[in-house]
Amino acid sequence: MANDYYATLGVRRDASADEVKKAYRRLARELHPDVNPDPETQERFKEITQAYEVLSDPKKREMYDLGADPFASGGAGAGAGGFGGAGFPFSDIMDAFFGTAASRGPRSRARRGRNATLRVELDLAETAFGTTRELSIDTAVACTACEGSGCAPGTHPESCETCHGRGEVQQVQRSFLGQVMTARPCPACGGFGSVIRNPCAECSGDGRVRTRRTVKVKIPAGVENGIHIQLAGEGEVGPGGGPPGDLFLEIVEKAHPIFEREGDDLHCTVEIPMTAAALGTSVTVETLDAAEGVDIKPGTQSGQVITLYGRGVRHLNESGRGDLMIHVNVETPGRLDEEQEELLRRLAKLRGEERPPGKFAPGQRGMFSRIRDVFNQH
Repeated sequence: MANDYYATLGVRRDASADEVKKAYRRLARELHPDVNPDPETQERFKEITQAYEVLSDPKKREMYDLGADPFASGGAGAGAGGFGGAGFPFSDIMDAFFGTAASRGPRSRARRGRNATLRVELDLAETAFGTTRELSIDTAVACTACEGSGCAPGTHPESCETCHGRGEVQQVQRSFLGQVMTARPCPACGGFGSVIRNPCAECSGDGRVRTRRTVKVKIPAGVENGIHIQLAGEGEVGPGGGPPGDLFLEIVEKAHPIFEREGDDLHCTVEIPMTAAALGTSVTVETLDAAEGVDIKPGTQSGQVITLYGRGVRHLNESGRGDLMIHVNVETPGRLDEEQEELLRRLAKLRGEERPPGKFAPGQRGMFSRIRDVFNQH
C-alpha cells in the first residue's frame, strides 16, 4: 500500500484498538482545522482520519495488513467517498474535542455519598473472640426538614429558563465539515435542568445535614491489626438525598502485656529458676480463656517451647483456633551466699562439671555477613 497508516498515526503494527483510538484523538486535537486552519494541516487531518478509519475497523485493518485495498469492497469511507462517507469517524472527533457528541440530558441532583473510615481500637481478647461495639460517627444524614430535596417546605425545583429543563445548552460552530453542533452542561443550572429558588433553611439546599449518630457493629472473631471491615450503606448520605456510601472500620489491636500475636498463634515467655528447670516443676499460665497449670519437665533447657494447642486466636471465618507457645527462659542465679555456693560446688563435683570443656557450635551470623557471602559467590 502507498500509505503507511501505522506511521501516520504513530503506532506500532501490533497496536491495540485502544492505542489506535488514543493516538487518533491526540492528533485530532492538534490538527483539527478549527485549531490550525492552514491547508497543510487540513490535508494532514484528512490523512490521520483515513488511517484511523482503516485501523479502527477490524475487517479493513485485516485487508490492509494483507496488502489489499481496504476500500475495494465498496465501503464508503474517507478513501472512497471523502469525509461525508458512512465510515467517517465523526463521533470520535467529537469525543476528542468535547468528551462526547451524544446528548446527556439533565443529571440527577441525588448522588451517592462518600465512604467513611473509622479506627476502632480493640484489645486482644476482643479480636480473638469477637465483640459488639456501639460507635459514634460524625456524618452526613438526610435533612428531615426537606426530606433530602433541598427545597424549602412547600416548594419544588423549578425548570431552568436557560436550558428549558434539558440540563444542557447547544452551540453551533462552523468548520470545514460544515455546521457542527455541540452540547455542554447548562451554566445556569449546573446541568440539573432545574433550579432551587427557595433552598431549605436547614441544609442550605444540599439535602443533608451533619450530625452524630450511633451504629451498633458486630466485630467477628479472628480480626487482626490493620484489617478493614466494610459496612455497606453506613457511610455519608449523598447530596440531594442520594444513597449513602459505605463505612469502613479499621481495626487497631492494642498491645497485650503478656502475649505477642503472630497470625492466630500467641507467644509468651515464662521465667523459671535453674533448680526448677533441673528438677521439674509446675507453673500457672494465664491464657485468654482462664489460668491453666503447665508442667515443666525435669531437665528443661532455656529456649524450649511448650505448646498449648487451641489456646490462641480463633480463625477468621473458619472453625478452630491457633496455639499458645510458651517460651521457657531459665534464670541463672547471680548472687549466692556461702551455703548455696558450697552446695553448687558439691553438685558440680558430683557431676564432674568443676572444669567443663564447653560445647561450641556455629554462632548466628548477621545479615550483612550473609549478604557479603552471596556477593562473593558470584
